[in-house]
Amino acid sequence: MIEYIKGEVITLTPTNVVLENQGLAYFINISLNTYTNIQTLKTCKLYIHEAIREDAYVLFGFSTLSERTTFQQLIGVSGVGANTARMILSSLSVIELETCILSENVDALKAVKGIGLKTAQRIIVDLKDKMGKAGVVASETMATGSKNSLVRDEAVAALQMLGFVQSASMKVVCKILSDFPNLPVEQVIKAALKLL
Repeated sequence: MIEYIKGEVITLTPTNVVLENQGLAYFINISLNTYTNIQTLKTCKLYIHEAIREDAYVLFGFSTLSERTTFQQLIGVSGVGANTARMILSSLSVIELETCILSENVDALKAVKGIGLKTAQRIIVDLKDKMGKAGVVASETMATGSKNSLVRDEAVAALQMLGFVQSASMKVVCKILSDFPNLPVEQVIKAALKLL
C-alpha cells in the first residue's frame, strides 16, 4: 500500500498531476484544494488513496492527511464514489465540509454538482458523529500556513505509526503548533508524546 508519493511535478492540471520519483511517473487524480496547495511547487508530497478495481488501478492524491481522511470517510458513505468525493472536496475545503456536516447544512452539500437531497442527508447522518468526535474543524483552522501544515501532517503521521489515534494526535499537535508555530517536526513529536 502506498502511503505517499514525493516527487517532481511533471504536469499539473486542476484535476490531476504527474509526479516523477526515481524514473517512475505516477498519474494522480487530485481535488481543486490540493491543486491550489501545490500549483506553485516544483516538487511535492501527496498522500495517496489507491482505488483498485477489476478494470483500473487509480491513484488519488491529497496535499494534507486531513483531506485524505475526509475523502476516505466520504467514499465510505453509501452512494458516494471516489469521483463524487473528489468533486465535494473540490467544491468545499475540509473545514467547510465538516462545518456543513456538523451544522446539518443540507443545502450547502446539495450545491455540489452531482449531490442530491438523499445523498446530502446520508453524508450528514453517516459522518456527523465521526467528525464531531474527531474535532478536526477546530484543529484545522489554525494551521493555514503550508509550512505549519507540513509539520503538522508529518507529526501526526509519526504519532499514528507509534500507535496513537489520529484525532487525538491532531488535537495535541495543533495545540502545540498554535503555541509554538516555528517548532521543527521532531520537537513537535517529543512535545506531543508528553501530552498524549
